This record gives sequence, structure tokens and C-alpha cells, in this order.
Amino acid sequence: MKNKKAILVVSFGTSYKDALKNSIESTENIIKDKFNDYDIKRAFTSNMIIRKILKRDNIKIDTPKEALEKLKKEQYEEIIVQPLHIMFGEEYEKIKTAVKEYKDSFKSIKLGRPLLFKTKDYKIAVDALKNQMPNKVENDEAVILMGHGTEHEANAAYFQYDYYLKEYLNSNIYIANVEGVPSLDSVIPKLKGKDIKKVLLMPFMLVAGDHAKCDMAGDDEDSFKNILKSEGFEVEIYLKGLGENKEFQNIYVNHIKDSMENN
Repeated sequence: MKNKKAILVVSFGTSYKDALKNSIESTENIIKDKFNDYDIKRAFTSNMIIRKILKRDNIKIDTPKEALEKLKKEQYEEIIVQPLHIMFGEEYEKIKTAVKEYKDSFKSIKLGRPLLFKTKDYKIAVDALKNQMPNKVENDEAVILMGHGTEHEANAAYFQYDYYLKEYLNSNIYIANVEGVPSLDSVIPKLKGKDIKKVLLMPFMLVAGDHAKCDMAGDDEDSFKNILKSEGFEVEIYLKGLGENKEFQNIYVNHIKDSMENN
């Protein structure tokens, strides 16, 4: 009997169909192309999004635990679980817990790392961002990447990435999180101190979903776009998630390769 192998691709998830197709499905398809002797499976860590899609579309997406239970019942032997998460925060912990619970259910089960985990990952993720950056950022222009933010200690990854962006890409790039620090309020004085006139907003998230479309680019007065406009900045929007950037897709492919090589 053939050894059944699967790669379980886990993301936070999104209820936006365009974001699902352009970022998550697109990344899954690259993984499918690169590892054609593995079956590719999907799971989300957000119970809220899973419930929303089930209610709206009558489509059931598994949690990591549910997906692993199915793979166990279907007698898969080798599993690689690859998160599409940005860092090792609460959502990554959920995946880690599920993998630990099922560690004796398969001949082999390996957990890949998120985008930012090892020190070397930060420089690689900075290089990947070049793919979607303007050709030139003028002295009176800045780029703000909108991150999610978390109370988890992994939030320090945003500060480390911010440092690498300035060191290796451009000193006029900033990270501002929807929740927690670094906040947009902390970035605005720095922009004014540099006499910045124009700001390009980009999501630093896998998908351009609710946070990108509403919190970053929305029409409410407390959106990043409108806060910056009210402070006198000219604002441009780049509304694509990292999952639409082939370079970031390749990072996840390489993290899977690393998992395969590490016995």
C-alpha cells in the first residue's frame, strides 16, 4: 500500500472570497505544484471565520485539530503542517498544540515555522517585500505596513522586522499595528519629523481582508487612511495581502523544504 502523505496548510483564514482565492488558495496551489507527491489540505485557526463561512456558504473548513483527526482516520502516515501565519503568536500556538496532541497518530508529523521565526527569516522577508515596493521612495515619501499586533510576546517580531526594513530596504518604512504597538500614533510624529508628505499604505498580513479593507483603507474616520489624511498626508493604498506576492509564497515553500530536511 502506498505511503499516504499530506501537507496541511493552516492560515488564520478570511471570509472575503477574493482574499481567500488570491492569497490563501494561490499559496496552496504553489505548494501543490512544488510537492506533487503530497496531498494538500486546508485548515483555519479562526473559529469565528470558520463559523461565518459555514453559516453563509454552508462550507465547513476544519480547525487544525479536526484536519489532523481526518488525516488520522484516512490513514495518512506522513504529515507536514505548514502555517501561513506571520509570527509565532497565539494562532501559531493553537497549531503547535494540535500537532503535539497528534504526535503519536502518524509515522511522522512535522510543524513548519511561520514567516518570522528564526533570525535569518527577517532578512528573507525584507527581500521578499521588494517585489511589491515602489521603484523609488523619495525623501518626502514613506511606506507604512499595517500589521495586526498582539499581546503575545511574539509581538516583538514587529519591532525586529521594522529594524530590518530600515537597515536593508529603506529608512522611510514603518510598521504600525491595528492592535498594540508599534501604533499609528507612534509613527505619525516620526513622519512629521522627517517632513513626509506622501504615505503608501500596505497590509503586512497574509490576506487583504477585513483589517486591510476596513481598518487600513476604509472610509470610517478612524481608518489608517483617514487618520493620515486628517494629519495632512497624501495617502495611496496598496490593497494586496502578502499571500499574493510570489516571493512570500516561496518563503512558505522553503519552510516546508526545511521541515522535510530536519528529521
